[in-house]
Amino acid sequence: MAEELAVPGMDGAERFLSDAAARGLDVDVVERPAARSLDEAAGILGISPADIVKSLVVKHRDGSFLFALIPGDRQISWPKLRALVGVNKLSLPHADVALAATGYERGTITPLGSTTPWPVYADATITGRRISMGAGAHGRSAFVDADALTAALGAVVADISEPFI
Repeated sequence: MAEELAVPGMDGAERFLSDAAARGLDVDVVERPAARSLDEAAGILGISPADIVKSLVVKHRDGSFLFALIPGDRQISWPKLRALVGVNKLSLPHADVALAATGYERGTITPLGSTTPWPVYADATITGRRISMGAGAHGRSAFVDADALTAALGAVVADISEPFI
């Protein structure tokens, strides 16, 4: 069973920063106004949607979870991810289930500081870049080197996405 990372009294932003520091990751956290869409968030941050990486919580049929790190201009390729994980069914859980599994609300989810350190699968298209991702709280984004992030998380890096149709 996965080890619990929850620290009493520590909010999501603090968990994020604490976990990043423990892993030796250099992250820059910026405050930003709320965005109604990924494109709007990219505009606020002055980057392309491809440079915002969504941390998606994915549920196994057995009740366990994984994180899928997908660039903002792409979507999960369910057939590719299922084949890589070796299962025939995966799904996106409801927001309350994702919160229970990670300690983060939708829009703030990140593998860093998750209350349970679920396995991480990162799309190969994020490699070699500085990316933005959720920082554990609404109105905050983190910038981090994608290669350092995937190495620190022990992520499986593979082709798990496809362009939006």
